[in-house]
Amino acid sequence: MSYYLLAESMQPCTEEELLAQTEHQYAVVLTTEEWMRDRDHFDMGIERDLDSGDIHNTKAEVNYDSLTGTFRIPDRDDIEGKDYRFAFALDEKGIVFIDDSGKAEEMISRIRRTKHWREPCLERFLYDFLEQIVEDDLALLERYENELSRVEDEILNSQETKDLGRVHEIHNDIRRLLVHYEQIIDMTQELEENENGFFSEDNLRYIRLFMNLIARRRDSAASIRDFTMQIHDLYHEHLEMKQNRIMTLLTVVTTIFMPLTLIAGWYGMNFRYMPELGWRFGYPVVIILSISIAVGCLLFFKRKKWL
Repeated sequence: MSYYLLAESMQPCTEEELLAQTEHQYAVVLTTEEWMRDRDHFDMGIERDLDSGDIHNTKAEVNYDSLTGTFRIPDRDDIEGKDYRFAFALDEKGIVFIDDSGKAEEMISRIRRTKHWREPCLERFLYDFLEQIVEDDLALLERYENELSRVEDEILNSQETKDLGRVHEIHNDIRRLLVHYEQIIDMTQELEENENGFFSEDNLRYIRLFMNLIARRRDSAASIRDFTMQIHDLYHEHLEMKQNRIMTLLTVVTTIFMPLTLIAGWYGMNFRYMPELGWRFGYPVVIILSISIAVGCLLFFKRKKWL
């Protein structure tokens, strides 16, 4: 368990010190077992259990005397696989995280190292905490975009068939991130509603500031999702163009050999009174005629830009 007072920076304290003071709001991190044992100490009037092991999405719910919710945060190193799950409960006095994964404590430790507040408040802490969730996403999205740009260049400049496995992986990661962003937006909208009046109207600007930030991340992720779809379409267009070139070549070859096949069939009949059979120059003339037809066809196709 960890207890912090929201002063100019996050000040560690004991449970007794936290509950005895009224000057500062607080942030607390407990395990599920500790929360079940000590939740009455925080007087939040929460009737149902908050279990960090039974979490399916990121959301917030308004209760009579408190606001509760859950976080489900995909691991940015394995978006389709691992995720971190924890719950929270807050009122006007502070916020309690119920976390068995250690993620909430890790995020708070980073805030303690990097943040100092001129006007400390719960809303500013929530902004910094939520910002930790998406802090590295801009670099992640830029990396995805650069990877997709390289794949696009390879498709345009290569005559070989490409493997789009990595593009599909990025598409799946972005799809998961978009769902995650939408859930965070829904949660922050619930916070902005401030139905219980836990937040100062002046300090709600921090919630709106984060909503603008997460909306920009969502838009960037949506653009990259569209980029993956464009690359998929480009790849299939590239395959179709390659197949069309092959079909054009086969058509040209077939067209050239059709008159030659006719000539070969005609003079292969060997009728007794065919005049060319007894003519001295019949064979060379047929050869020259065949070559002339082939060259003529090639020139015609070249002129029409079919080759």
